[in-house]
Amino acid sequence: MEHQNKAYVQKVTAATLLVALGIIYGDIGTSPLYVLKAIVGTKQVSDVLVYGGVSLIFWTLVFQTSIKYIWLTLQADNHGEGGIFSLYALVKRFGKKLVIPAMIGATTLLADGIITPPISVASAVEGLTIVKGLENLPTVPIVILILSFLFFFQRFGTQKVGVFFGPAMVVWFSMLFIMGMSHIIHHPDIFKALSPHYAYELLVQYPHGFWILGAVFLATTGAEALYSDLGHCGIKNIRITWVFVKTSLVINYLGQAAWLMHTDIQHLSGKNPFFEMMPPWFLLTGIFIATSAAIIASQALISGSFTLINEAMNLNFWPRVKVRQPSDTKGQIYIPSVNFLLWVGCLFVILFFKNSSNMEAAYGLAITITMMMTTILLGTFLLYRLKWKKQFVYTIIPMFLIIELSFFVANIQKFPEGGYITLIISSVFFFVMFSIYSGRKITNRLTKFVTFSNYIDHLKELSNDDSIPKFSTHLIYLSKADRKNEIEEKIMRSIFSKKPKRADVYWFLHLDRTEDPYTLSYDVSEIVDDTIIKVNIRIGFRIFPKTEMYFKKIVQDLVANKELNLHIRPDGSTKYNNEPDFKFVVIEKFLSVENEFTIKEGILLNAYFFMKKLAQKDEAAFGLDKSDVVIEHVPLVFEKVTSFNLIREHKKKKKLN
Repeated sequence: MEHQNKAYVQKVTAATLLVALGIIYGDIGTSPLYVLKAIVGTKQVSDVLVYGGVSLIFWTLVFQTSIKYIWLTLQADNHGEGGIFSLYALVKRFGKKLVIPAMIGATTLLADGIITPPISVASAVEGLTIVKGLENLPTVPIVILILSFLFFFQRFGTQKVGVFFGPAMVVWFSMLFIMGMSHIIHHPDIFKALSPHYAYELLVQYPHGFWILGAVFLATTGAEALYSDLGHCGIKNIRITWVFVKTSLVINYLGQAAWLMHTDIQHLSGKNPFFEMMPPWFLLTGIFIATSAAIIASQALISGSFTLINEAMNLNFWPRVKVRQPSDTKGQIYIPSVNFLLWVGCLFVILFFKNSSNMEAAYGLAITITMMMTTILLGTFLLYRLKWKKQFVYTIIPMFLIIELSFFVANIQKFPEGGYITLIISSVFFFVMFSIYSGRKITNRLTKFVTFSNYIDHLKELSNDDSIPKFSTHLIYLSKADRKNEIEEKIMRSIFSKKPKRADVYWFLHLDRTEDPYTLSYDVSEIVDDTIIKVNIRIGFRIFPKTEMYFKKIVQDLVANKELNLHIRPDGSTKYNNEPDFKFVVIEKFLSVENEFTIKEGILLNAYFFMKKLAQKDEAAFGLDKSDVVIEHVPLVFEKVTSFNLIREHKKKKKLN
């Protein structure tokens, strides 16, 4: 299946190009709805402002989107997959601290996923207020209705409507091109705006021109999402379609600028040049097409958020939550809890900001941070994975960082106007990820491992001791020990507890998360003939584990191949029940009351175990049926309390008369 998917995304056909247009360009493709409007704002229309604004948009698309993402970042192809966690998986062995930029980038991208749907849909729907008779139409309820329907529809998957995304986006980008050209033809002098001279003039000579970069940045916010969807389309399809997309975008921006420069309008005063430049007879059709494109853009961000959280869970950065696959489409998942969080977040944004103009104040600040984090990881990738020359990497990476830092500083002015919203959301997401990551590291550090050799004789003796009731024919433990001759001490204690667990065969399963997204393989080691068997299952970081299914398939393979003599041993089935007798034991830790923490450790560990209580149980997270699972709880002693005042009271004995 993995090879078929790779072969598919590497093909370049009309169908694959159509899929690419429908999936990856929604966010960046809908930016003409609000970018030039945000640049001009309430300022007086002038040559310096309009020409400089379009020049900055054009060169931002050249440097940030075309060079950084389309040329460089897409080369960080993790077995066909993209996105910041895929990039992190490629470079994590080159530095332990790289986990921090990966987390920061992911959490700010999630925050962007909350504000992109409202601003895109609101910008499109607000076009209705231009229609005669609808000037006072309340748009907020319409936006809420559209977004609520979109989130409700996620549980059914997008397979059925997904076939319309490609053609719909072809119509959208064609409309952008035609609309722009219809004004450029009458005013071809607007092409002068592509000169970098105008961008320089706006930044240096225009009053407070530098701060306009905050609005300009909105033109490239979708570049990060573009990289995240690499696995759905393939690098060749993205690069080819980008030529058409970029041309349409630039032509439309130039068309809006031409309209602004050759009308009598002095101030936008809340008007949107995107809709104002449309002929009246086409306005309703244009609004419908724009709304469709905005919905598709929102869908891409929602699906991307599901993928991001799924990867975070598999990398142990997020509490384990329920994941569903609503259709047979590879990679398409649905996470109910994340869907609910995004829906609530989007409704809050639209109710808080009311209209797209106000949302522009919050939009862009978080995603500048995402891009800087991607640049750091990209530099590591180019230097250590692709082994590019240091001189080139040390030149181009600082250049991107300077550009992105400039955008970040320009966006800081948005902080009091609403930018704090996305930063607060990002901070909450980061705290969750960092707590899960740190808590797991601490608990793993406290896990003691022992060698099998110290227990082999006891295990064989217990397995053959008929005086002990048989616990299960096949007893399976999930183990974190990645070495063949090691096992957790707590597992041995579980087996030799007050009521020892006698079994014919003891299995120890280790799940190894790989940096390859869709790896699924295993190897088997026989520690003691037909009695103690260790299985190492390698699972890609994008695969949701189904451990019980994997285990039963492994046993079937071993029996079919007549290995380990399992084919001649009883499997626990009877004439009353032909199912093999399997029992999984899952050991769950909890914080012991005997612990004494520092402030930092206390916050992280308490947050970790609190979120574990709210999260999906381990048996469900690892794909185990409850009927075949025994849960054992073990206290975790991190730092035992050593000093306390406990005083014995000595009572005087009463004399008997």
